[in-house]
Amino acid sequence: MNSAPRIARVDPSTKPEVEVSIVMPCLNEAETLATCIRKAKDALRDAGIEGEVIVADNGSTDGSQAIAESFGARVIHVQEKGYGSALKGGIRAAYGKYVLMGDADDSYDFGHVDRFVTALDAGADLVMGNRFLGGIKPGAMPPLHRYLGNPVLTAIGRIFFKSNVGDFHCGLRAFRKEAFEALQLKSPGMEFASEMVVRATLLGMSVAEVPTTLEKDGRSRPPHLRTWRDGWRHLRFLLLYSPKWLFLFPGVLMMMLGAMVFFGLLAGPITFGKITFDVHTMLFGEAAILVGFQAVVFAMFAKILGVTQGILPPNRALQGMFRWINLELGVAFGALLVLAGLSITGWAFYLWERTGYGALDPRQMIRIISPGLLSLTLGVETVFSSFFFSILGYVKKN
Repeated sequence: MNSAPRIARVDPSTKPEVEVSIVMPCLNEAETLATCIRKAKDALRDAGIEGEVIVADNGSTDGSQAIAESFGARVIHVQEKGYGSALKGGIRAAYGKYVLMGDADDSYDFGHVDRFVTALDAGADLVMGNRFLGGIKPGAMPPLHRYLGNPVLTAIGRIFFKSNVGDFHCGLRAFRKEAFEALQLKSPGMEFASEMVVRATLLGMSVAEVPTTLEKDGRSRPPHLRTWRDGWRHLRFLLLYSPKWLFLFPGVLMMMLGAMVFFGLLAGPITFGKITFDVHTMLFGEAAILVGFQAVVFAMFAKILGVTQGILPPNRALQGMFRWINLELGVAFGALLVLAGLSITGWAFYLWERTGYGALDPRQMIRIISPGLLSLTLGVETVFSSFFFSILGYVKKN
């Protein structure tokens, strides 16, 4: 079944002159839809802007489509479910040079359209509304969203992607339609909001911010947003789009801490007060080194895959990596580690042979065998990773 939005084909010669298209995603919004359409049309008229209102309907069963048409909105039927899917369908059908998107629950002030258009006229590609700057009316946002969810997710987005946006999840935002097409957004759900900001930032687009307000919505039913499910989807998206924070930084940290523990205890036990750390703790340090190394490798794999699939923008450092690090170098380095590990293991076997294959001091032998196993394991992982790294590089070139 084709789940792509159904968009009517329009003869370009009959396409109306539209500066701003206001797009509202809709799923059973009969209670508030008429009010939103009326406010949007009034805002366009008062600002002297030639515009249109599009309702991107996502399968409403409460008569929202008929309400939208009766109030002069253009209805786009979007089959693929989800907030992001509905918006993508409506935006693709928009005639305007600029697109303003806003929810159809009567919580956003479409009267602020001139603020967004002014910023777009000044050169911005994406203009975000900021509810924390404009004002959040009593009861408009649950305390969990206002004081934890939005601030934390926005802070993560700002840190991960060096964004200057102060409200990642504001549903009232505007952008150039050509910029939207360049973003190539893929998310079907609520994480569409985060993807737009992240992609615009990664692609070096001009992102501006204007204050806007948030009112208590006019619906009698619960909102479509599900706090924990959609919060997790936003966090998951931010992590998946940043291999550096998901894999690289944790991996490097684990390797550093693991190395401190492992090599610190390799010479002998260390006592702090009444607590003595010995070979058992040393083994945990060894495990941290191995897991951390694998996370670092995952970071490189994820980065390459993201670039080749068009999810992440091209990276000069990645191109330089392929120029200086190749399969042969990786295999050679891995082979040296394997030989070192086998040599240490051979030394341990020699010591065992000297005792007539009898009992040995476990602590002494663990301190000999562990470095050998660490070197051997890292060597094998390096060889295999080099081959996979080379496969990804081949795919990238082709």
